[in-house]
Amino acid sequence: MRKLLVLILSLSLVFLGACSLQPPEWAKPDTKNKDPEDIKIGLSVSTLNNPFFVSIRNGVEEEAKSQGMDVVVVDAQNDAAKQINDVEDLIQQGVDVLLINPTDSSAISTAVQSANSIGIPVITLDRSADKGEVETLVTSDNEKGGEMAGEYIVEQLGEGTKVAELEGVPGASATRERGKGFHNIADENLDVAAKQTANFDRTEGLNTMENILQGNPDVKAVFAHNDEMALGAYQAIQSSGRDVLVVGFDGNDDALNSIKQGNLSATVAQQPVEIGKLAVKAGSDVLQGKKVEELIPVPLKLVTEENVE
Repeated sequence: MRKLLVLILSLSLVFLGACSLQPPEWAKPDTKNKDPEDIKIGLSVSTLNNPFFVSIRNGVEEEAKSQGMDVVVVDAQNDAAKQINDVEDLIQQGVDVLLINPTDSSAISTAVQSANSIGIPVITLDRSADKGEVETLVTSDNEKGGEMAGEYIVEQLGEGTKVAELEGVPGASATRERGKGFHNIADENLDVAAKQTANFDRTEGLNTMENILQGNPDVKAVFAHNDEMALGAYQAIQSSGRDVLVVGFDGNDDALNSIKQGNLSATVAQQPVEIGKLAVKAGSDVLQGKKVEELIPVPLKLVTEENVE
């Protein structure tokens, strides 16, 4: 009798354990039959302390509103661990599609795989995820943008010019791709005297550039992987009294105004609002069972004092 009781209890535990692995019913929504106003989008942004990503959020919200969809926005504050928890919370809230702008392309993979396991489609914006199934990446051609920055410096200052590079967040795909594009040009035509990360942050850009100038007083140009770092670098250069050409990346309002004033020399301008809008459109297509391209590119433009609007 005792053996029989133990066997029954063991089988019960196995059965309950198997049940606990099954996703809840809300996690497998029939989105194809849902009205747009019943669809909930989860948007995880790497940081809202950066005008570029604020514009991406605005684009998502504008397009979602036009389609009658609801959006829940969470801010990772450039913390990869927080972003994973944020995405898990969005999953628990029963979102129908996830739009993720990764802080770290490797770290976010676990959250993407969590969404995959219960059938919630994932779309990434501006930066990719290293692992997991992503329906599409909506982004600019970051590698091409890095090449555009390098080519501009060569055109303005000539071959062999000593330059510095301010890199973005380590682990972010945008950092890798912008750096790769820049070095496609710089390694053959320029002298990269220094490169350091400033984590896409304006204050870090200022402090890092101060250090670079102290060790490399003959640097004539700097390419920053985003405008925030470029604006910080310009502050450091201005304080030093040196004449250094500064090129950023993004095309945010502060950078464009700085170019108009003759401070920053150029920026590789993206269209963040358009990135947000296209991501929502792609999410809507996926939820309707339509095929989307693995990469949805958004055009870039080199903005200088001659063509700034």
